Amino acid sequence: MPKMKTDSGARKRIKVTGTGRLRRRQAFRAHLLEKKSSVRTRRLGRETDFAPGDERQIKRMLGM
Repeated sequence: MPKMKTDSGARKRIKVTGTGRLRRRQAFRAHLLEKKSSVRTRRLGRETDFAPGDERQIKRMLGM
């Protein structure tokens, strides 16, 4: 049976913490920032966790 390949796009975007939590960047922070409030852009700058329903699929993409 061949080896399972890691999804290279997922590898670049997802960080696994020391305790095994999966972290990702939030969307809507790339452009059109003038109309978004400072509070909103600051909040979008932080990393966040994945939804619990997505974690199994994400782990599979990372080869975990």
